[in-house]
Amino acid sequence: MSMILRAWNWYQNSLSVHPVRTQVATSGVLWAVGDVTAQYITHSAAASSSSKKRLQLSATKAADDKFVIDWRRVAVTSMFGVGFVGPVGHFWYEGLEKFISHKLQLMPQTARSVATKVAMDGLIFGPVHLFVFFSYMGLSAGKTIPEVKEDLKRNYFPALVLEGGVWPIVQVFNFRYVPVKYQLLYVNLFCLLDSAFLSWLEQQKDAAWKKWFQPFHSANGKGGKL
Repeated sequence: MSMILRAWNWYQNSLSVHPVRTQVATSGVLWAVGDVTAQYITHSAAASSSSKKRLQLSATKAADDKFVIDWRRVAVTSMFGVGFVGPVGHFWYEGLEKFISHKLQLMPQTARSVATKVAMDGLIFGPVHLFVFFSYMGLSAGKTIPEVKEDLKRNYFPALVLEGGVWPIVQVFNFRYVPVKYQLLYVNLFCLLDSAFLSWLEQQKDAAWKKWFQPFHSANGKGGKL
């Protein structure tokens, strides 16, 4: 318990003295952990789906199927946390608070203030965040612009729809009950799960369940957009 308390005190001090650096470092670590989690989930799912076939495999083959972390992918994902989530997220939530309080002159933690923040976060930051993530991951993997566009068509709308049902709930609690000073930490903790989900989704390629979103893809594709 004392170790946790010391870590918390250290974080509070770092957040007060170097808020941007602290958020950048925290985001990098959490997105790295999230990607390792996503890799493990993907590996476990693949192992489970082929469990029947592997009943007759030799011990050597079973050893070859041992989970091995792709450290390059972890580094790439971590850099997304460092280069985008940390700095952009910091200024976004700080700016959002100032905009709601000073420009719109809404009282903090009121229903109207919370609803406005949730709406702006979901309509502006969420879509931009997903677009940057999938574009960055594709380019980092050495894909061409046309290939990145295809990835966006395959992954963007499923992620937008699925996250759109979760993040508003997360943010309602954040904007209503969490002090502004700790809202970024709260978001970063949930980004641990979010990074695992997005990394997993990005690795699903043409998974069958993504066909559910094909009509949506087609409707948007007619206009020359995603």
